[in-house]
Amino acid sequence: MQHQLTWLFVLAIVVACVAWTVTHEEVFREPREYCVNRSKAGKSIASRKFFYLFTCEYCFSHYVTIVVVAVTQFKLLIDDWRGYIIAGFALVYIANAYMSLFLFLRQLIKKEKTEIRHIEASEEESA
Repeated sequence: MQHQLTWLFVLAIVVACVAWTVTHEEVFREPREYCVNRSKAGKSIASRKFFYLFTCEYCFSHYVTIVVVAVTQFKLLIDDWRGYIIAGFALVYIANAYMSLFLFLRQLIKKEKTEIRHIEASEEESA
């Protein structure tokens, strides 16, 4: 059981990293902007939903999880097909907890940088 939990938390890092990078980071900005435009202006609902999947880290993490589970054949708790399903949902849950924590930390860092700039600017004005 401990072996499975270790794999769960490690594989969730992989899922979170890929999902966050594709849906938020600068390296994928152009494809993401294309997907955002197509998700808003697509002619069919299927087209709009398909392209939306590449703009939402939660949605995209499900597809990354499917690939990770297929490649690693990771099962959780049960040794048949049900283990894959349990592993998939558990990976999505843990990966999204990681991404939420990462977003929170990024916001804290950005807030601190803004406060530091404000303090430095007020010190320069008073000097």
